[in-house]
Amino acid sequence: MPSNPRTAAPEAVPLHRSARASFAAAIATSLEWYDFFIYSTAAALVFNTTFFATDNAVVSALNSFATVAVGFIARPIGGVVAGALGDKHGRKPVLVGAMILMAVATTLIGFVPNSEVVWLAPTLLIALRLCQGLAVGAQWSSAVLVATENAPAHLRGFFGSFAQLGVPIGAVLGNVVFLIATAASSPEAFVDWVWRIPFWISLIMLPIAFAIHRFLEETPEFKAVAARAAEQPQVQRSGFLEVVRHNPGAILAAAGANTVGVVLFQVTVAGSVQFVTTYLEVTRTAALTWVLITCTLMMPLVPFFGWLSDRFGRKLVFGLGAAAMLVWGVPMWLLIPASGPDQIWPFALAIVGAGIAMSLQTGTQGTLIAELFPPEVRSSGASLGYQIAGIIGGFGPFVTVALINGNTANAWRVGVLIAALAAVSLICLQLIIRRRYHSTPGPAVSGEAEALSAR
Repeated sequence: MPSNPRTAAPEAVPLHRSARASFAAAIATSLEWYDFFIYSTAAALVFNTTFFATDNAVVSALNSFATVAVGFIARPIGGVVAGALGDKHGRKPVLVGAMILMAVATTLIGFVPNSEVVWLAPTLLIALRLCQGLAVGAQWSSAVLVATENAPAHLRGFFGSFAQLGVPIGAVLGNVVFLIATAASSPEAFVDWVWRIPFWISLIMLPIAFAIHRFLEETPEFKAVAARAAEQPQVQRSGFLEVVRHNPGAILAAAGANTVGVVLFQVTVAGSVQFVTTYLEVTRTAALTWVLITCTLMMPLVPFFGWLSDRFGRKLVFGLGAAAMLVWGVPMWLLIPASGPDQIWPFALAIVGAGIAMSLQTGTQGTLIAELFPPEVRSSGASLGYQIAGIIGGFGPFVTVALINGNTANAWRVGVLIAALAAVSLICLQLIIRRRYHSTPGPAVSGEAEALSAR
């Protein structure tokens, strides 16, 4: 199906341009994930009382976390639309558009009145959460491709990992802002209005989006695809339809392999926080501080494991991450219930261990997924593979509450779920077909790229 990759080969990319593209991808995804994750934090700490208050704490938490999942459901839609646009018009404009949509939607969430004031407030909140989901679904593949397609083949794992750095950096930024907001206000003021400040901060994305639009170049591989399309316009088709027709196995395998990482991250940064603050009397500050420490630890680990994937292969490093989650899932959720206001170390150990395991996959998943698809449909294929996993992952906090059902003795059930998803990840990893579509660099590194593609 793809055209000959040696036809209209992409230009060689100097390292300074690779570094600039990776930095831009890291900044863009960090701000996008900041916006997306602060909603999960607010849902764990505030929304159950401001928008979904009931006489039953479990029902209120379920309603609150159900709106978190709404954003994940919208992500594949954003991925499909953005994938098609990215394959046709380029990676950069889609990335910029996604940033603008996210900035506007997140800022408006900060202005939604409580349900006591406006009875339609939950509906407005859900609508804006849908927009957040569309935006983050649109940005992921564009950011990953901006980083990987601007990198030399022998360093794609390393440079591609910078787009994935947005996950821990976004979580760190969100937790820092919420920690400051919590410390600087009374509990009543925090619930009343201070929680809105983290959402208003997202306006900073607008000038950054303009800077990326102004100074970042389009990727060499898309330029080569565009040149071929200009020579043969009669054969242009929908990237989404083409990738579904010719690469369904790669899409499903990528989704299955990545689901456990998305679930575990959401369970760690939102589900576990809700659990320990609601049932174990752990303070918000203590819980958020350890989430912050965990995500900070992930920041150097993500590019390190991306670099290791350049040396030893994507599938090996990614598989080690899945195996680590398989082993750690149940112990993690046996430790967390042992926590309390005077004994935070079990919670700390549990989520730090999860952060290390997640870093193995986070550092490699962007490049691993991108390399499964040819450049002509790479944006569509990568979006679908990642965002399908996001649908399931978005229900992580919701399922956590449902499995525990108000009884701390049921926490082990969450660990079994994580272990089962990790086993699925390992199975799907074995089903991923080895592809060579990514090996289209200049002659200086072409031999090495062919070797990498076989890993």
